Amino acid sequence: MSDPYPTRPDREDNRTFLQKIAEFIHPGPDSTDELIETLAEAEHNQLIGADSRKMLEGVIRMADMSAGDVMVPTTRMELVNIEDPYDTMMHGVIDTAHSRFPVFEGERENIIGILMAKDLLKLQRAPELNIRALLRPAVFVPESKGLNDLLRDFQSNHNHLAIVIDEFGRVAGLVTIEDVLEEIVGEIEDEFDIADDEGDIFGLADRSFRVSGDTTIERVELAFGVKLDSSDADENFDTIGGLIAHEMGHVPRRGEHHVRSGLDFAVMHTKGGAVKWFKVSPVPNEPA
Repeated sequence: MSDPYPTRPDREDNRTFLQKIAEFIHPGPDSTDELIETLAEAEHNQLIGADSRKMLEGVIRMADMSAGDVMVPTTRMELVNIEDPYDTMMHGVIDTAHSRFPVFEGERENIIGILMAKDLLKLQRAPELNIRALLRPAVFVPESKGLNDLLRDFQSNHNHLAIVIDEFGRVAGLVTIEDVLEEIVGEIEDEFDIADDEGDIFGLADRSFRVSGDTTIERVELAFGVKLDSSDADENFDTIGGLIAHEMGHVPRRGEHHVRSGLDFAVMHTKGGAVKWFKVSPVPNEPA
């Protein structure tokens, strides 16, 4: 008669006695939080540097994140209308300074492809080309798609931009490979970015000033000696970018101006639908 409870063969344990003692005294991490604490301890013990610890933490946290967590929402997407004339498209590309643009036809929800800024230049040499022939296929991903899988898709498909779709099949936003990588390495600076210790307001050669969009309103008021109250008494804003966008009534675009309290706020650069830099100068014949 067979044994109803057969014994299972023991797995071979190749650990040495000292390894068993070490693991008993210092057990390994059992959760993500414990693993991150272990990395912090490793940095404290100078086993890894601060930059390495931050990147490793980013990789660990990214495993629990989805496309919806890092996407640029649809209200801040820069789109190209396929029905616009060439000059209008070109000015839009220059103003936003992006390299890729979702293209729509009719309604903004109807995205028919992706336009590369460099491809648009081909029309200058060959005006007979059809703009539709320059479009690249648009890649659509659900909001729930994990960032690890998305990064793998970007690498294998050589795409750097994907359109994010919500649970109802509507366009929820877009996500780029830069958005994903920034979760690992931190914000990827561009030519308009400066280090934190270099300040957020500084003078230009023409006696105007460059002001970052995330500068506090209080700091701008102190620097220029003005009062920048919102026209809406029920609204309170912390940054100059938030105040100007509210007063303009839409997401500011590069090249637009807003005059307030004797100052001309010219939008120099936007990123992700938010103003990165203003060029601020006094308005002639107006008190500031």
